[in-house]
Amino acid sequence: MIPATARGRVLLVVMYAIGMAWVESACVYYLRVLVGGIDPARTGPLAMPAALGAVELVREAATLVMLFAIGWLAGGALRSRIAYTAIAFGVWDVLYYAFLRVMCGWPTSLLDWDLLFLLPLPWWGPVLAPVSIAVLMIVWGVLVAGHEPGIDHPRTSPWWPSACLGIALALYVFMADALHALSRGGDHTTIVVPTSFNWAVFLIAIALIAVPVADLARRVRPRIAA
Repeated sequence: MIPATARGRVLLVVMYAIGMAWVESACVYYLRVLVGGIDPARTGPLAMPAALGAVELVREAATLVMLFAIGWLAGGALRSRIAYTAIAFGVWDVLYYAFLRVMCGWPTSLLDWDLLFLLPLPWWGPVLAPVSIAVLMIVWGVLVAGHEPGIDHPRTSPWWPSACLGIALALYVFMADALHALSRGGDHTTIVVPTSFNWAVFLIAIALIAVPVADLARRVRPRIAA
């Protein structure tokens, strides 16, 4: 049964995300041990049999479906469903790295490189980059889930186009090396290991994403209760 209050629904989503994060960390830990190393920047990003690679792509897609499903069930209107999905994704992403640290001692710092995602192309970046976005997702989700009735609808913020631009920039930074490798053929995207991260563009992206979140925080007071 879905809790009746926003506080209860947020708690339910967080509990689900905690469990999902442990499962994700365990799966990645097993996989990286099987392919010969915990740190993908040192051992080669996709050094696995083709069959395992295909399974991993489907597993990533399935994980997104599961996170979206809990958000859809927890919310009512589309806006709140997206908010709960953002909370689930953010908590899952942050705790994924925390649990990996507990399991195997990696990452050793927030600046360690990681292979973040494989869909539609490999994403690369320091751990700090996805974690910072995840924190913004959690903040936005909580603000929307518990916003005061009577305040302007969060979607009316004039700053949301900046968030869309920021998301596009962040995605480009994460996939830039894979995109460049495409010109040499699709197979090259699976072996490229970046050596530098475009922090300047990424910081612009984070600022653009944060602006509407800050605007929403100014306009509404979070109230995680019915």
